[in-house]
Amino acid sequence: MTVHAYVFVECSPGKPIQVAEALTKVTGVEMAHAVTGSYDVIAFVRAESVAALGDLLSHHIHRLPGVLKTTTNVVVQQSAANGSMGRDRGKRT
Repeated sequence: MTVHAYVFVECSPGKPIQVAEALTKVTGVEMAHAVTGSYDVIAFVRAESVAALGDLLSHHIHRLPGVLKTTTNVVVQQSAANGSMGRDRGKRT
C-alpha cells in the first residue's frame, strides 16, 4: 500500500532554500518548497509502506544538513483540485 505524507520541516537559520533543494533529490520526495509560517519547508513524499516512510524520514530526511525537526502528516484521503477523488483520476465517467 503506497503511503503519501506531508513533511513539515524546521531548519537552521538561513538553510530553508538549501534544504528544499536537497529534499528534491531524495528518492520518494515528490516536491519540496521553502515557505513562510510555522515551518521552513513543506515536502510531499511517497513511500511503499509506513515502515518505508519511517526509513525515508530517519535515514534520509533527518540526516540532511540544516534539518532540525520534522512533523509528518500522513494523507488519509486524496482529492483532486476539481473535487473528484484522487483515486478516480484517469477514469472516464
